Order: sequence, then C-alpha cells, then structure tokens
Amino acid sequence: MNREKPGGYHRPVLLGETLQALAVTPGGLYLDGTAGGGGHSHAIASLLDKNRGGRLIALDQDPDAVAEASARLEGLPARVVRANFTEMETVLGADAGMVDGILMDIGVSSHQLDTPERGFSYHDDAPLDMRMSQEGATAADLVNTLPESSLSDIFFRYGEEKFSRPIARAIVREREREPIVTTGRLVAVIREAVPAFARREGHPARRVFQALRIEVNGELTCLSAALDTAFRCLKDGGRLAVITFHSLEDRMVKQRFAALCRGCVCPPDFPACVCGRTPAARLVLRRPAQAAENELMENPRSRSAKLRCIERLHAPYEDQ
Repeated sequence: MNREKPGGYHRPVLLGETLQALAVTPGGLYLDGTAGGGGHSHAIASLLDKNRGGRLIALDQDPDAVAEASARLEGLPARVVRANFTEMETVLGADAGMVDGILMDIGVSSHQLDTPERGFSYHDDAPLDMRMSQEGATAADLVNTLPESSLSDIFFRYGEEKFSRPIARAIVREREREPIVTTGRLVAVIREAVPAFARREGHPARRVFQALRIEVNGELTCLSAALDTAFRCLKDGGRLAVITFHSLEDRMVKQRFAALCRGCVCPPDFPACVCGRTPAARLVLRRPAQAAENELMENPRSRSAKLRCIERLHAPYEDQ
C-alpha cells in the first residue's frame, strides 16, 4: 500500500523496516506478492546482483499496477507477472521452495484509492466498482442484488460496523427506487442511515466501504490461502514479511505465524513430549513494526500499518 512513483507516489510504507526484516542478500531470490507501483519491489531489486543470481519476481492482479511496476523496475533483475498472490507457487514453478524472502503488502493501494474511477474511495463520486483485478462482480453488483441480511452480515463481519442492520435496510429501500451505482449515492444512503453522533466519529462510510472491498476481492480468503502457499515457497532460512492495514488481516497473520512458531502440541498434562514436534518457524519481529512519527507525518495512511515477519526453519508438519 501507499506505493511510490516519481512525482506522485508516497514512499512505500515501512520500507526500511521491511528491508531489514527480509535481510535481503545480493544473490537471493525474492518475491513481492503485491507489486503495486513497484516501491517495495524497486527497493528490494536495487539490492540484488544479477551476476550473483539475484532476482525478484513481483506479482499483482491489477493490470494498471503491472504496467507501473514494470516501468519502475526496468533495468533491474526483476520481472512483473499479472497474478494473484495465491498463484505464486505456479508462477515460481521449479523455484517454489527456493525463495529467500517473500513480501505481501495487503490491502488497497494509494493508486487505487486516488484514482476515483476505480470506485474505492468514499471521498469522490464515481462508479461503485472496487475490483482490484478489474474483473468479476463489482461492489454495485453486490449492493444491488444481495439480500438485506447478507449485506448486514458483510458490513458487520468485514467492517465491524455497529450500524450494519440499519445501513443494509436503507440500501435495500433505496435500491428499490433506483439502483445504487455510484460511490456518492452509497455514501449519501449510509450517512442518512446512521445516527448523528456516529457521523461525528469519522467518515460514516469508511467501514462499509472497507467491508465491500474485502468481499468484492475475497481478500481474507485469498490472504489465508496465500500465507500457506508463501511459507511452502520459502527455503529453510527464508523469510516471510506481511504488512497489514486493519485488525482482521493482522489477526489472521498473527495467529498463522503463532501456529507455525509453535512446537510441542501434546496435552499440557502430559509429563513429557511424545509428539516430537518442533517449531516450523521463528519470529523475526517479536512485536509488529509500525510507522515512526516522521513517516506518519509524511504519509497518514501508514498509521494503521503493521509489519510481521517470520523465518522458516523447516517444512510445515502437514507437508511432511
């Protein structure tokens, strides 16, 4: 997220912390699962030495991001592939299991947020889209077809929206008059559906837009699958770094990393270990890295960013 390009893009979030966590070596093989504008990818690839075998593979499902990252990485030992990060094992092919470091920067990019016609932002009136891949069902499709109960469940589960039911009710009532096809109209419906005090506690549409974006792109399902795939693609000693931007993502990453770093699973009342299980990974960062004050001043969107990183010790037990 918060991707960089000359003359316009923000400095990639937690850049120094990410490079330090990955411990990039000049002759290593690295994968950026969310290339975006190529900010993190450029920084990693700049540390690699092609003559020593160093190379970077960057993935992104957004064709706009693929074009931007490709231009930014020109001349460096890197290539950009249009693919979802769940497909990294297929993209790597024979290199799967040989990767020194993988980065996944989760969520919507600054470019997507700042391009009104992509429909991610509640600050601009634009088509209600929100598709990262620019393919498949749009947010408008969901808003205008899903039952009230399904909409309410999405808003509560993925947006932790307290007023999910009245908002869903208002949407269904409004779409019966005319389909809701723009971000501006959806914002107006949400604003009218929540109490006045809630409108003073930040933008009233923020949580609903987050929830719709997650649902449209299947973000949590993809993240769950990608975490397992990424760990398999690492070689022993390889590192997996993940940057998240909201609690649902971070909780999933934290729990998955904790499970990989757990050793013995014998019942606590056993006098001695009989399972023989040892940790498959170790925490590189005991606590998640977060943006320093100077970065927060330059880029307010980095406020919610958290970086977690683990190092693979051996294959996961289910793969053995």
